[in-house]
Amino acid sequence: MSENKQPDSREIDRPNGLRYSDAGVDIDAGNALVEAIKPHAKATERSGVMAGLGGFGGLFDLRAAGYNDPVLVAANDGVGTKLKIAIETGQHDHVGIDLVAMCANDLVVQGAEPLFFLDYFATGTLDVEAASRVIAGIAAGCQQAGCALIGGETAEMPGMYRGDDYDLAGFCVGAVERGDELTGRDVAHGDVVLALGSSGVHSNGFSLVRRIVQVAGMSYSDAAPFEDGVSLGEVLLRPTRIYVKSCLASLRTGGPGGVRAFAHITGGGLTENIPRILSDHLGVEIQAGSWSVPAVFNWLAEAGGIASDEMVRTFNCGIGMVVIVAPERAEDLMELFTTAGEAVSNIGKVVARGNKAVTIAGLEGAWMKHE
Repeated sequence: MSENKQPDSREIDRPNGLRYSDAGVDIDAGNALVEAIKPHAKATERSGVMAGLGGFGGLFDLRAAGYNDPVLVAANDGVGTKLKIAIETGQHDHVGIDLVAMCANDLVVQGAEPLFFLDYFATGTLDVEAASRVIAGIAAGCQQAGCALIGGETAEMPGMYRGDDYDLAGFCVGAVERGDELTGRDVAHGDVVLALGSSGVHSNGFSLVRRIVQVAGMSYSDAAPFEDGVSLGEVLLRPTRIYVKSCLASLRTGGPGGVRAFAHITGGGLTENIPRILSDHLGVEIQAGSWSVPAVFNWLAEAGGIASDEMVRTFNCGIGMVVIVAPERAEDLMELFTTAGEAVSNIGKVVARGNKAVTIAGLEGAWMKHE
């Protein structure tokens, strides 16, 4: 053999060989996580669930859930760069609620009841304790939405994610009886626009939020400059409100024809989401200052020098769900939402569409200091 010749791989002495763990994947940690989350998944069981975690797929019986002629509705979403704040602060308990909220709120907009949920958790190196906290939050969100956590996937991918980074995706399936779907087709001129209050920034616009924090020279551990007794990170990580149970109650007990449509206010804010439930000839006219705006939005606007029209196109600005209702049912439905624990406001009406689908009167001014 020449002195410069490299040994054939078959000649290398490898008495034990390589293992998956040598590549950075810990199967035992994955198994430990499955065992840790089983009680959380068990707590979300509801009528229709046919099997627990551990199989190759989740089973659900629509007939056992009480449906006769159901239409299935599905939604998927993530939490976005809000996860960067959770990772940096080590506060993992609520982002799972965000994940469920972003999917389940989209289902109820169609008039559907969320039935079951699946999650996808991807990371570079699996931290069982942190992952367990995330998935416990997912289970808590499922309980708030009334759906069952029947499966998911944990992917450990070294080289794809750095350090403690992880990402989440959620998948939710619901059902509505045929003919009861909400499509926006019933929205009419003169209908009343109600707003259900948000818990804060929810889960959209966080690339801009993080940039504002950087520009302001602050860290997430700093005291919130607009709220006593909490850190900035704690305020920003408040979970997205889940509106499923109150919205379903409004459909079931609000009377026929009462609720015309829902709009979940996510990425795109008020001006991009409300038009999704309007026909081409209709618009809405709403009054700035007619609802309470959490102080975090005023701080974001001032610290980032953000114009009002950019704020309402990026953030929910205090409104997590818009409800369009028949005018004769508005007062009763406001009372119903209040009883269900929502902060509800009458913010405007449906009008003939002009140059814009959404007109916000009084937008320029001190409207965000309403709270």
